[in-house]
Amino acid sequence: MTERPLLPHPVTGEPFPSPVPPGTGWPDDPAVADTPVARSAAGVRRLAATDDLAELDARVSVCAACPRLVRWREDVAHEKRASFADQPYWGRPIAGWGSSDPRVLVVGLAPAAQGGNRTGRVFTGDSSGDWLFASLHRVGLATQGTSVHAGDGQRLVDTRMVATVRCAPPQNKPTVAERDTCAPWLTREISLLPSLRVVVALGAYGWAGALRGLAAAGAEVPAPRPRFGHGAEVGLGDLTLLGCYHPSQHNTFTGRLTPAMLDEVLGRARALSQ
Repeated sequence: MTERPLLPHPVTGEPFPSPVPPGTGWPDDPAVADTPVARSAAGVRRLAATDDLAELDARVSVCAACPRLVRWREDVAHEKRASFADQPYWGRPIAGWGSSDPRVLVVGLAPAAQGGNRTGRVFTGDSSGDWLFASLHRVGLATQGTSVHAGDGQRLVDTRMVATVRCAPPQNKPTVAERDTCAPWLTREISLLPSLRVVVALGAYGWAGALRGLAAAGAEVPAPRPRFGHGAEVGLGDLTLLGCYHPSQHNTFTGRLTPAMLDEVLGRARALSQ
């Protein structure tokens, strides 16, 4: 087996291989060397059954239940984009990140291959994250206007972020089986957030995933389920679900989503959470 080269972390300078083994010092790595690993859908269901959010994050971050996604995320970590060839890649699933007792939860689709899969933090290291964190900062839900890498000092205010599918998928398209295998992680995470008041769903995929997770966690979701739309607002008992176009390059380059539109939804989330 070829030995994986060590490259310096962009923030700390500490050397790491790609993908990064758990418990080796990567900033904000929730796992340790002996964190249990889910290797099947049944394993995900079993290991998601914990009452400890930090332990849930750790187990998410080492999940290996979907062979196609494991191969893809690790292939990307080995091959690297040329512009990041001097960096180690996280190359593992991305756990929820932010406050451990949030009032606002932001739900997206999946980590980006060259974004979260590289940096180890959800919505970080790509243009979508640039838009999202700038807006979160403007409305008072983040302490900095940028999020470039784990360990950069960024913190969220009463807010947590999560992807519906925790591994970067090829062409940003997880299969239905992969989506369903990953679902217990989100369901359990939602159930471990007692102060949660607002869920912001980014895009139709995040909206559908949020509704499935909320329903499975016991929220009052109406039937038929409400349809996604930018600015959509749905009361679910003590919770409010807000819809927002995903800050993808397709939406931001074409003007379908503007900074003002993003600020309006996230500002509404902050107001409702108070």
